[in-house]
Amino acid sequence: MDLASLDLNLLVALRALLEERNVTRAGQRIGLSQPAASAALARLRRHFGDDLLVRTGNAYDLTPLGTALVVPCTTACALLERLFTSRAEFDPRTERREFRIIASDYAIAVFGAELARVLHAEAPASRLVFEQVGQEITGATDAVLSGVDGLLMPHGIVSGFPTVELYRDEWVCLVAADHPDIGDALTMDDLARQPWVVYQRPYDAPAARQLSMLGLEPRMEVSVQNFQLLPSLVAGTRRVALIQRRLARLMSPVAQVRTLPCPFEAVPVKEALWWHPVHTQDAAHIWLRETAARVAAALPPIDLLDDRSPEDTDAAHLT
Repeated sequence: MDLASLDLNLLVALRALLEERNVTRAGQRIGLSQPAASAALARLRRHFGDDLLVRTGNAYDLTPLGTALVVPCTTACALLERLFTSRAEFDPRTERREFRIIASDYAIAVFGAELARVLHAEAPASRLVFEQVGQEITGATDAVLSGVDGLLMPHGIVSGFPTVELYRDEWVCLVAADHPDIGDALTMDDLARQPWVVYQRPYDAPAARQLSMLGLEPRMEVSVQNFQLLPSLVAGTRRVALIQRRLARLMSPVAQVRTLPCPFEAVPVKEALWWHPVHTQDAAHIWLRETAARVAAALPPIDLLDDRSPEDTDAAHLT
């Protein structure tokens, strides 16, 4: 397909038609009259050799091809918007920019909150939007990354995209502070006997996958999609959970829990910011990446963390 022979205005019309499923509303959305929108639909039908929209009673339905085009069309529009808003220079003090980053609640709590504070101070006209990690990140990484500024994700889940290294973390086991069956250390037998709180998306918790490889299938009692809920669901029970040490320390004031080393060699967490190559030369994106690296460099090394809350540690330094 020769891209020069295509009218890219049709992409805008295609997105409106697929999302509105109505010629008149699609035209109003993009500033076309009803006849002009009908003409655009006719051209799209000739191009794809498919009706795309078919009338059913008083409404329109998408054909199978029309349905299949919804996601790639949205992705293409987002990619083009970001491509044509790229600039050679970026002044964070005055310019407006919306940065969209996909991240788990863990990454937002441990790293994203501090990144947001820096943006508040240094780029007051810009906006930071965090989006939830979805399962499509592993099967359609290119399409997902093309529509956002970055992905906060540990190594081992996606690959083949530019990245800036951020920080390290480690997995620890979480148990109730008054757990009657567990002392100062955990064994693999303990993990097999106790009920578990399990984080639902295994690609975010590779240490959980390790347990299966070691022949241990946790007896799941509670399943949750939020890392920050783990301490509350463990406190006052016999349950066990896997959690990142940095998050466990941050959440220590929330619930009466304690952390113990994993009784197996858990894979380390190496958090990074991944992005689509289309953003590499964009000045605003370069500023974002450099700022992310600077924020990460200010985090304390994992080997200097203890299990006290940050407030307790600060108080200890003051005394």
